[in-house]
Amino acid sequence: MSARSSDPITLSVDEARERILAEFAPLELTAAPLDDALGLVTTEPVVALGDLPPFDNSAMDGYALRSADTAAASDATAVTLQVIGQAPAGYRAPTAVPPGAALRIMTGAPIPDGADAVVRFEHVAMLAADHIAIHRPVQQGENIRPAGEDARWGEVILTVGTRIRANEIALLASSGHASVAVHRRPRVGVLVTGDEVIAPGEPLGPGQIWNSNGPMVAAQVRQSGGVPVVLGVTTDSPAAVRGRLAEIDSLDLLLTTGGISVGDFDVVKDVLREEGHIELWSLRIKPGKPLAFGQVGQTPVIGLPGNPVAAAVAFWQFGYPAVRAMLGHREVQLPQIEARLLDRAENRGDRRQFVRVRVEQDAQGYTARFAGGQGSAMLTSLAASNGLLVVPEACDVAGPGDLMTVQMPGWDLG
Repeated sequence: MSARSSDPITLSVDEARERILAEFAPLELTAAPLDDALGLVTTEPVVALGDLPPFDNSAMDGYALRSADTAAASDATAVTLQVIGQAPAGYRAPTAVPPGAALRIMTGAPIPDGADAVVRFEHVAMLAADHIAIHRPVQQGENIRPAGEDARWGEVILTVGTRIRANEIALLASSGHASVAVHRRPRVGVLVTGDEVIAPGEPLGPGQIWNSNGPMVAAQVRQSGGVPVVLGVTTDSPAAVRGRLAEIDSLDLLLTTGGISVGDFDVVKDVLREEGHIELWSLRIKPGKPLAFGQVGQTPVIGLPGNPVAAAVAFWQFGYPAVRAMLGHREVQLPQIEARLLDRAENRGDRRQFVRVRVEQDAQGYTARFAGGQGSAMLTSLAASNGLLVVPEACDVAGPGDLMTVQMPGWDLG
């Protein structure tokens, strides 16, 4: 990776993403407990450790009985059965069900010996405390969930490469698994630069701003499935930046914000190039334009722009795919939909523009409306948006009614 040219390399969004992804691969394997498996990816087939369900059980609250005893039941003629006990969930029935009898049973309780059906409470009439009347035949197997109905012992229940959602966690737990083999979560450092940046909650001095990039990018890392390592804010001092770089050996990726443009005090790019192998890129993207990528020691580095919206957009286009690649996902880019634009979007300069929009659904499908001002430092519209409308480089103007691609950072499409 060449890094010493002083002139930024001009790249498209797709070219930059392709170069970045070429440097990332799934991380080593680990066994994740189920309470930390959400969003991870299975690395080996997962089999059921027993039948699911493990025994025949009642699908309803009602009475367990012998179906043959109800064959003569009709609207005109009731069959009367004696209730000889009850079968609560979590316990074996205290007795078998002989002919002419029934056991009161709760949902999930094991089917007692002798019974082959369950009639719901609402389908019987109580004649006395220990007798019920039934006015219709009950079919064999009615309201019974047989053992192994969902999965059999040794059956593959999750294939390799499955993204683990809450649904999969339920299946894993019900099949006897307390953990699952996955790629470990990447540790992603977040370093913010700028003499003017101070921590939220601190009183602002002249020319100072509160740090929004750090908490935002850390949240994006966490939302993507990584573990953010907050490195705080460093001043625009080469010595200060070098000091923070000494802390990155244990990271799988370092994200910086700011200091990579052409300003007099944008020193991060210089320090990164002195300490590692870094390329400076001028991207055909809006918002944002500068991006840095390379390596310091053994740690990959992505230098995001300093303007907060530009940093957010750049993370979704380049940081998110890198994190997903390290997790072993098959699909590493944001989920996207097609939506009808309700506003007019102008796009000049042969750049791919990402417009903050509010996506809603109507009878015809999805619509997208501007979430507010589109300046690269305007966070109110970022907070009001739930999608990024993509205006291609070759499209100068997109207008109301145009069907456009919209990336959906908050969506989970599996």
